[in-house]
Amino acid sequence: MRLIGKQEIEDIAIGAALLGTGGGGDPYIGKLMALQAIEENGPVKLLDVDELPDDALVVPSAMMGAPTVMVEKIPSGEEAVGAFESLQKYLGKEVYATMPIEAGGVNSLLPFALAAQLGLPVVDADGMGRAFPELQMVTFYLEGVPATPMVLADEKGNNSVLNTVNNVWAERIARSATVEMGGSVMLSIYPMDGKTVKRSSIHHILKLEEQIGRTIREAKTHNYNPITEVLKLTDGYKLFQGKVVDVDRKTETGFARGTATIEGVEEYQQDELYLRFQNEHLLAETKDKTLCMTPDLIAVLDSDTGMPITTEGLRYGARCTVIGMPAHSKWRTDKGIETTGPRYFGYDLDYLPVEQLVEKEEA
Repeated sequence: MRLIGKQEIEDIAIGAALLGTGGGGDPYIGKLMALQAIEENGPVKLLDVDELPDDALVVPSAMMGAPTVMVEKIPSGEEAVGAFESLQKYLGKEVYATMPIEAGGVNSLLPFALAAQLGLPVVDADGMGRAFPELQMVTFYLEGVPATPMVLADEKGNNSVLNTVNNVWAERIARSATVEMGGSVMLSIYPMDGKTVKRSSIHHILKLEEQIGRTIREAKTHNYNPITEVLKLTDGYKLFQGKVVDVDRKTETGFARGTATIEGVEEYQQDELYLRFQNEHLLAETKDKTLCMTPDLIAVLDSDTGMPITTEGLRYGARCTVIGMPAHSKWRTDKGIETTGPRYFGYDLDYLPVEQLVEKEEA
């Protein structure tokens, strides 16, 4: 166990935005929520997964909806508390800890804001090791953990308890409710005991986010290339470098969907990269080849600073470097690929790991 204060939050916010693969909510908003809660209530305890009692009740907290909406409809923090307290009342049992459901600018930091307000610890684990757009796209689902009962809460004071027949139905019903509730809501979801968290989660994700954030933050001071160091930390690959020349983005059915076009520079001159996203980056390809595909991670970084750029932050003229990183082994199973692979999202491609695609390109 250790305490998480303001500097740790600053670093986690950067790392979470990178592992969030363009999604998971605006990192600036998530950071401000966590910093304010810690300022008012003090540091938050961060627990290692192994420190959890097997019978402890753990409830992940998260935001659901289109990241583009959240930029305009900033949560107060009371929505998350309302969702959490409603689920705790419904379950009739005291919650021991909370944790992130995914890596992402808001969804890695929301649990810290909630934990500071309620005096709870946060578990150093999540259900993705990255961000994905749908509720069943978690390692908990791969291990048979039900998403419900879950609670959705909005800024108007509405909250709704859902019990569904399976996790895909939880996504469908909750997504429809989210659209009606203004395009973004706060969730308490996937309640489980400590033993299940140990078995089904991805461990030490917050530690990795903090390492990534600290590395990028300290790069200028220590005069090293932050992107090179990030690739070492994540076993990643440089896929492309260029300038954003077009972003076709629209918010529909509760998601931010679109394509970003990046014109190559330096060794990538005369080529263009197309990034397909649904909240998160799902496919990176040129006219001739595929460079990386879901469930592997695709991140866009500012070429000068190494700071991650979210899908809603992509702008014309931005000079960026696109990197690919291997997904956790849980996602590379048959069920993992069926749940989050390219064919699920409508791309006529069979999944190939990023390391194989990079080797093929170099050959």
